[in-house]
Amino acid sequence: MADPTEIKRRLAAIFAADVEGYSRFMGSDEVATLDALTARREILDGLIASHGGRIANTAGDSVLAEFGSAVEAVRCAMEAQGALAQANSGLAENRQINFRIGIHVGDVMVRAGDLFGDGVNIAARLQTLARAGGLCVSGVTYDQVRKILPLEFTDLGAQVVKNIEEPIRAYQAKAHGDAVSSASKAAPPGDPKPLALPDKPSIAVLPFQNMSGDPEQEYFADGMVEDIITALSRFKLLFVIARNSSFTYKGKLIDIKQVGRELGVRYVLEGSVRRAGSKVRITGQLIDASTGTHLWADHFDGILEDIFDLQDRVTGSVVSAIAPKVQQAELERSTRKPTESLDAYDYYLRGVALYPKPTKEDIEEALRLFSKAIELDPNFAAPYAAATRCYSTRRAFGWETDLAWETEETRRLIQRATTLGWDDAFVLGLCGFQTFYVLGDVEGGAALLERARILNPNLAILWGGAGLINGLPG
Repeated sequence: MADPTEIKRRLAAIFAADVEGYSRFMGSDEVATLDALTARREILDGLIASHGGRIANTAGDSVLAEFGSAVEAVRCAMEAQGALAQANSGLAENRQINFRIGIHVGDVMVRAGDLFGDGVNIAARLQTLARAGGLCVSGVTYDQVRKILPLEFTDLGAQVVKNIEEPIRAYQAKAHGDAVSSASKAAPPGDPKPLALPDKPSIAVLPFQNMSGDPEQEYFADGMVEDIITALSRFKLLFVIARNSSFTYKGKLIDIKQVGRELGVRYVLEGSVRRAGSKVRITGQLIDASTGTHLWADHFDGILEDIFDLQDRVTGSVVSAIAPKVQQAELERSTRKPTESLDAYDYYLRGVALYPKPTKEDIEEALRLFSKAIELDPNFAAPYAAATRCYSTRRAFGWETDLAWETEETRRLIQRATTLGWDDAFVLGLCGFQTFYVLGDVEGGAALLERARILNPNLAILWGGAGLINGLPG
């Protein structure tokens, strides 16, 4: 007889489905909703079984299943959405029950038939990214099915989702030339509902093009943009979109007006970086996203030793164009050089470039690069803080080799980073999160995040960390 407490691990394609607006339906008519849900569950359950899937967990309107094949999981999802859309045909829009489905391939824990673990959590988060009547898959799933199934995939970029530390690459899937359901047809991926503009000047800084002809210089262009975003976000008169959102447009042909609608911003900054030997050219243009009008354009030439001066000039020009009343003192504080050593800064950017989808080897290399940056400039706060993130990532993925030592090393790095970067909101935001997550010091982490908030209320990382701490029970 199987032990009901025994936990087994296996690799699976996890299928998570949930009804969009279920609470609203129940509040309107409980009996009719339950009848409709029962009929649709019969459709869904039958298709899961026919594709070799196993339903593991159900709760109310949600379904969690596992498949031995990513291809069969995605086939099941597409057939299910087609059949469910047919069941909705002829119904008033406010009575149509649409499922959102997310699929991820990953390691899961199985106990008494139920599924647990990060693989399950990621599938559930992908489900929340899907449109009503649609399917959203992870990058791992996409890699396994893209050459096999005749589907169209829309790259949503790296998505930051609740309770998952590292961003998840996500893709919307649909049949060629066809929306999955009437709900999806009403809101196609390219035409989302415009976001309302904030009550102060708002800007998104898009990824700059790397014009150097060397793919290895991509990290340099991305690092430049991240620093400009950070500098702009220090201005209390500006609403600045976080890097994770603006970088979803990286490598894509874009419509500036559409970017403005999707991100809810009035202004968009785009540009390019060309690095040749010791020379750098940065070009930038500021556009009013509501009209497509060019407000400002310029280029800045310099040598690598003056890279921070170039960044300052770009940032100052943008702020002058859209927020002329910003005080000069704020400008001076926002353009403070983080280090005098270009080589240290270069090593730091190389390490940061390994963050988005890290492997165990990437984290080891990032730690080496941050250590090199610290060696070249021991007073440069950012690499100390960045190294703490490496240790938290190792812990999150179970890659740590000596938990006690890594905890103490994180404590040492945090102390050094906060001493050197007490006026740097980004450093304090990183350290605040690691103080909470790695050291287990909730009050200390909250204090650092509050200090970061005072310095820069627009910084995304501090709000993410503060949200996790404030969401703790008790």
